[in-house]
Amino acid sequence: MGIDKFNHEGYFDPTTYEALTNIHREEMVADKKAAYRPLVYVCSPYAGDIENNVNNAKRYSRFTAEQSGIPVTPHLMYPQFMDDDIEKERELAMHFNYVLLGKCNELWVFGGVISKGMAREIGVAKKRRMKIKWFNWEMKEVEEYA
Repeated sequence: MGIDKFNHEGYFDPTTYEALTNIHREEMVADKKAAYRPLVYVCSPYAGDIENNVNNAKRYSRFTAEQSGIPVTPHLMYPQFMDDDIEKERELAMHFNYVLLGKCNELWVFGGVISKGMAREIGVAKKRRMKIKWFNWEMKEVEEYA
């Protein structure tokens, strides 16, 4: 830590030592809090207008990172090697999603429209009593949408 119990003249100085130790301790706690970032499951539409939805998911993921979250966005990853049009692969990807969702601290719902897949993810998150935040497509926090 590097804090001396003696002053610059060599005299024992417990008051200064204790004050500097407390300041150092508070700084360490603040650094740890600043470093904490929750895992946030990014829930937004994929199917339909895939190109637009992927671009939006990228924006939502960046927003999540800017808000001090660690974005987990499976619908940007799994379509790279799995086919959403093949029912068996889609179901397997959805299973992977639920496993990842279980590792996350929060679920953030984006876009204002809830797809069938999103509804299932939201249902799982509610069942697990996860913290859920709701955002419109402009990334403004809103009340839960119907």
